Amino acid sequence: MTTTPHNSMQKTLLELFDLSKSYGSIKAVNGLSISLKKGNVYGLLGPNGSGKSTTLGMVLNVVNPTSGRFQWYSGTLTTHQALKKIGAIIERPNFYPYMTAYQNMVLICKIKECGTNGIEEKLKLVGLWERRDSKFSAFSLGMKQRLAIAAALVNNPELLILDEPTNGLDPEGIHQIRKLILSIAKMGTTILLASHLLDEVEKVCSHVIVLKNGVKYYEGPVDQITVAHGFFEIKCTQIEAAIRFLESLSEIGEVQNEHDLIRIFSKDALDPESLSKKLAKAKIYPTHFVWKKPTLEDQFLTLTQS
Repeated sequence: MTTTPHNSMQKTLLELFDLSKSYGSIKAVNGLSISLKKGNVYGLLGPNGSGKSTTLGMVLNVVNPTSGRFQWYSGTLTTHQALKKIGAIIERPNFYPYMTAYQNMVLICKIKECGTNGIEEKLKLVGLWERRDSKFSAFSLGMKQRLAIAAALVNNPELLILDEPTNGLDPEGIHQIRKLILSIAKMGTTILLASHLLDEVEKVCSHVIVLKNGVKYYEGPVDQITVAHGFFEIKCTQIEAAIRFLESLSEIGEVQNEHDLIRIFSKDALDPESLSKKLAKAKIYPTHFVWKKPTLEDQFLTLTQS
């Protein structure tokens, strides 16, 4: 997972305010409010049909919102102006099959109204410089996807938007795309990655926005989603006394006893050292003491269970 230093002065690139999109009686996106800051890698995470692609379509002016609004760069730029400063891949790569990778990149530069002097650097970044004179039709799916990323980066965007970039790829292709995303993030490009793969978000994103049925369930750093909801497991000889003591602590939310294994769920962030000291002070000495950090998958399931 990539991390970025916390900076309250980070520039806001994109804000959504109560954004909704309905198709008849179906609410694809339902009152979504999020904020993207420069320098982070955001995972827009949710199962298929959760509203990820519709959300991206709205901010890229491909889909008209039903209600709510969004703004780029704190409202200082119109969407049309902002789109010149970002790169996006929201559908299957669309290039001319009988043109070479290099010729396709030149064409993209013309469309984006930017110089061609960055083509070599971007093709090298995605590992396709040696194949620059090969026709697009000869490329594997993974190579096509990497060329699409190079094309999206050719105008040096501040924000790169990727919709399910590893869909349909073999394990090697998936590994290459994820490695590439991490490299791009290290260069300072902000990334918004829509994915239904928990593993992908956990590996490449610093922040996560969890969607289900168009509703936001969580927005924040990837590591905090798991830290906030960890739990302790203890075993000791004085089971009843331990449970009574633990239930008396204000920072403990729930205490479960299952076959003399006590599970402790804290309301607030409670570190193992603090709990250990409290137990010792109450003359309770566990024979087994473990802090378990749930996976992003555990948390995702907890958050989205209806």
